[in-house]
Amino acid sequence: MTFWNDKQADAAHLRLFVPGDGWRAFKDKMNDEGDRVEEPGTQRTIESSLLNVLNATNVVVLTGTGSSFAARNDVGKPTPAGMWDVWQAVEAEVGPATFKEVCDSFASARIEDNIERLLTLCKLYLELHETAVEDATFLRIRDFVATAEKAILARVDFVDWTTNLDAHAGLIQKIGRRSVRKARSKLFTTNYDLCFEEAARRHRFTIIDGFSHGLDQIYDRSQFEFDIVRRSGLRDAPDYIENVFHLYKLHGSLDWRRKGAEIYRSRGPEGDPVLIYPRSSKYQESFDAPYLDMISALQAALREPDTAVLISGFGFNDDHISRPILSAVEANMSLRLVICDPAFIPAAALNATDQSMTTVVEPQNRFLAAFKRMAEVGDARIHLINGRFQDLVSALPDLIGETDRERHMQRVRMLRDSMDITA
Repeated sequence: MTFWNDKQADAAHLRLFVPGDGWRAFKDKMNDEGDRVEEPGTQRTIESSLLNVLNATNVVVLTGTGSSFAARNDVGKPTPAGMWDVWQAVEAEVGPATFKEVCDSFASARIEDNIERLLTLCKLYLELHETAVEDATFLRIRDFVATAEKAILARVDFVDWTTNLDAHAGLIQKIGRRSVRKARSKLFTTNYDLCFEEAARRHRFTIIDGFSHGLDQIYDRSQFEFDIVRRSGLRDAPDYIENVFHLYKLHGSLDWRRKGAEIYRSRGPEGDPVLIYPRSSKYQESFDAPYLDMISALQAALREPDTAVLISGFGFNDDHISRPILSAVEANMSLRLVICDPAFIPAAALNATDQSMTTVVEPQNRFLAAFKRMAEVGDARIHLINGRFQDLVSALPDLIGETDRERHMQRVRMLRDSMDITA
């Protein structure tokens, strides 16, 4: 058991890094009688920094695998997948014997149950031996890669209409309800899954994600330049609708397929999946369409004045994403950065009773370590928070309550449920 096991989403789990004072708890520490504060917490500072994020002219949110772990399915259904889960899924799909043979082909490379490292070695082998198409080892590794990619695609497909997506819904509600006079919030994710799309569907939020709104949804980068307005004969000016946000899937999506020159939305077997699979060539592959459009949009957003960046569930293990963020912090003086990650404090070292933790080891990730050093020397633009994606969402303030449209749709759903009418 670790600190995070079976913990419900709660802002009280968060800890803010305070230069000179370590990682301070969210709540105030009260005396035994509960009528006097002995040591203040960081609740007000955290809530103030998050409020500043949502009030910025431009809001950028970046998530990764950590946000998927906030989703919940009933017992017996697929669970969100980490790298170890993907490793097991690939082994089960290809068979233990074949899987061992492929791993043994790279016995000197220290794969260490790392599916990204294994697929990287496989792709390098195929590139170096591309002329040996009749060689038995070449054929075995080529077939392994094809089967492994299909297994990964199937393993990360865990979202259905019953999946609990409260954290995802909470995030898009809080970033999507910003004033329509401000730029639409931009949500970037490295996840393939459909958590944000399903949460948006349930709560009637509109996503601008680069796909056309026709019957055949075709990808066209110019779609990101469009917006959605109401037209009325009583108004001369456009009336921008509420509850809209941009979604950029940096590594592709489960429901993207490529056929010829077109990328379209489909869950069917036709067409090739549009995904950047876990391997070291992710950086090179990100320069192909549509990934180049997505990463270019992130880089452009980071350079905008009065931009706030909220990062949670992203481990800074992808250099092609992490480096532009670090460069933006160095170059854009108006950029504000909030990073929430449970990796700042090892779970085994967490103690809920300590108001401040001052002897925490430095982050192993070099980007997280760099941001921590900048915060330590007094960069007030950077706030570092230890906690999970769902805990951060709990702490995010609601700028605007539920809209009339959301309340109406909630009443309609309750009516349908009570009458057992399928939507």
